[in-house]
Amino acid sequence: MLELRPTCEHCNAALPPASTEARICSFECTFCATCAQDALGNVCPNCGGGFAPRPIRPAHDLRGGNDLGHYPASTTVKHRPADLAAHAALVAALAGLAPECR
Repeated sequence: MLELRPTCEHCNAALPPASTEARICSFECTFCATCAQDALGNVCPNCGGGFAPRPIRPAHDLRGGNDLGHYPASTTVKHRPADLAAHAALVAALAGLAPECR
């Protein structure tokens, strides 16, 4: 079950459960679309993987209790800004490699 973390790990921008701006890696590191693309170059600073849009959990019970009421979003903030100088070295090392090839 995805945590649906509440903020961008880099800039701490709010990313509520219905946000279409949230991006996650396969480890569920969570960033806003701007940081994921512009600041991080589609490379997760924690694992080196790529980002995908975070799915949106239904707000209301549409089928079988699979909604925010039964499975609420996390309220735990993980604000750990990336060291952009160190991250640039990682991005350079991965240059030309698509996320599925990393």
